[in-house]
Amino acid sequence: MRDNSKRVGAAAQPAPEQTQTLDFSTPTELVDLPSKGRFYPEGHPLHGQETVEIKFMTAKDEDILTSPSLLKKGIAIDRLIQNVILNKDINVSTLLSGDKSAIMIASRINGFGAEYKTKVVCPSCEEQSEATFDLDALETYDGNDYSEYDVTETGRGTYIIKTPRTGFDVEVRLLTSKDEAALVARAKKAADSNATNTGYADQLRMITVSVNGVNRQDILKEFSEKLPAIDGRYIRSAYAKLNPGPKMEQEFQCPSCGFEKEVDIPMTVNFFWTNQ
Repeated sequence: MRDNSKRVGAAAQPAPEQTQTLDFSTPTELVDLPSKGRFYPEGHPLHGQETVEIKFMTAKDEDILTSPSLLKKGIAIDRLIQNVILNKDINVSTLLSGDKSAIMIASRINGFGAEYKTKVVCPSCEEQSEATFDLDALETYDGNDYSEYDVTETGRGTYIIKTPRTGFDVEVRLLTSKDEAALVARAKKAADSNATNTGYADQLRMITVSVNGVNRQDILKEFSEKLPAIDGRYIRSAYAKLNPGPKMEQEFQCPSCGFEKEVDIPMTVNFFWTNQ
């Protein structure tokens, strides 16, 4: 008879343990900043920077967008953007509005794709219908097309706008995410209390750095309230041309009446949901 004792013994030995490692590192991408870092003060992490690195959205980031407490406070999107920016020295509240929008769009694309379906009200017949927008096709405005206005760049991240009626030299700055949130909150407070909406004056006061070289806050407050409307409209129009950012308009065709026109693409918390 064959002696299989050694053979059986060898077969009974446990197989060498196999170890497997999984790479859970999250992909990242560089987002082009519409401002190219030109308007951030020295010492800001984005001063002179043309890009910012963000990570792709994860399931944890989706949880931020569905947090009842964050949604109620209106800070879900800001918290998401803060979370995806790799450089934690960057505070989302200090981002220029156009740069914040660029990061938001990039996060939407890498999280849910470039096709964005949402409801649009037709400017002509006022019927609501579903429209599909291609976020990959959005263009970026660099803020340099302001030749029709009397504007001078200061070289310190601000501009001088000369008003046509009063001839004031009004130094303006670009608004940050924090500034715009304050304007929205102020408008909501006025609406809730049935108070007079002072949105135009509030915006003018917030963007104005100085008038004829004077930067006293009491003077700037009086200026924002008493400036002739024609000059106020001129400053707002010029400011819109100075402000770099994604061009958030795309062609829309109404299925009800056939009306065609470029419409603004809404960017709310719903911007991050795909109805899937």
